Amino acid sequence: MDRNIRTVDDVLALLDGLFAPEADRWTGRGAEWWDGFYADRSRQVPFFVAKPDENLVSCVEQGVISGGRALDLGCGPGRNALYLAERGFEVDAVDLSPAAVDWARERAREAGADGVRFHCGDAFALAGTELTGPYDLVHDSGCFHHLPPHRRISYLALLDDVLAPGGVFSLTCFAAGAGGMGSELSDTGFYREAKGLGGGLAYTPESLREIFSGLTEVELRRMRDEPEESAYFGESFLWTALFRRT
Repeated sequence: MDRNIRTVDDVLALLDGLFAPEADRWTGRGAEWWDGFYADRSRQVPFFVAKPDENLVSCVEQGVISGGRALDLGCGPGRNALYLAERGFEVDAVDLSPAAVDWARERAREAGADGVRFHCGDAFALAGTELTGPYDLVHDSGCFHHLPPHRRISYLALLDDVLAPGGVFSLTCFAAGAGGMGSELSDTGFYREAKGLGGGLAYTPESLREIFSGLTEVELRRMRDEPEESAYFGESFLWTALFRRT
């Protein structure tokens, strides 16, 4: 008989267990799934391209954030981390997948970029040890929408711990009503059905504003579609949001 729930972390761990390992894409158990995802680098996956997010470029070029320390959450093959390093940021970049981090390190070596420290693992577990704030910029392109609803608690705690006063949080995530990218099932529905996250969660602007209400909104819009010949990555089925910590 289990009677071992004593803390919030115990409750979060219990809820984690509702998501089968094959549907888990965010904890250490999900690393194998992502390794398989990144195994074939020639696949026509939009964000395999070595291009930074158009919204991140806009943020930097418009002077919303001009430099300092940056954290790239769910860095994948490192396209945004390398862009930030090229612009003079000191970057920590983290991803669950060893295959993704290996690819990112290869790209960094080829580019001669020495301003990025790549970390492989769960960002929540690494916060305070390998990922030590304060960061002037936290950029997330596709990590947040793979979290189950209860782990927003952990995510907000991470931002609270590492984002510097006056720092900028930049988010790219699935947009609700944008052609089926991301599940629009309610939070309650995920736990009632216990079938995983369906590839990710879609969000409305209102839900993002409510979740990140402790931060000041700078911008919230659809990401711009970028043509193949563009130097930047952009897909309109995604939201891009900027918030500042005051």
